[in-house]
Amino acid sequence: MIVRSFPPISAPGARLLILGSMPGIASLEAGQYYAHPRNAFWPIMGRLFGAGPAMPYAERTARLRSQGVAVWDVLQLCVREGSLDANIRDEVPNDFAAFFAGHPGIVRVLLNGGKAAASFRKHAAHLLPPAAQTIAVPSTSPAHAARSLDQKLSLWRAALCA
Repeated sequence: MIVRSFPPISAPGARLLILGSMPGIASLEAGQYYAHPRNAFWPIMGRLFGAGPAMPYAERTARLRSQGVAVWDVLQLCVREGSLDANIRDEVPNDFAAFFAGHPGIVRVLLNGGKAAASFRKHAAHLLPPAAQTIAVPSTSPAHAARSLDQKLSLWRAALCA
């Protein structure tokens, strides 16, 4: 099945870009990034930026924008059955040239999981602004259960301070 991503959560002054690979089924059905109730993304955003899952989605995204945080996916569309990144094929990347041109303050890109990191390297790393750095962080997906929420949070926090 062909799957399409969402527009970015962003403001022109963003300094941090968090990239996933492609929304899963729960997110696509809800029309929201990281909507699966067991995904660690919003609990981590709550601890790092005060944008936790108890807040309405619009307030969480507004909080991230006000903190200079943008959220998007590496892929604009792909073919995928189910929600697993391992099932992604026929990747079409988002327009990173336009995104970076419209967000010149991006200095750090966090790549949420291995598939996001691999797809970004393949399709868009060459478009990264010269002053920006990329850091791969553990996936927040519930499918990535090898680390606890606290372990993931610690690694995400370290990536922000790197």
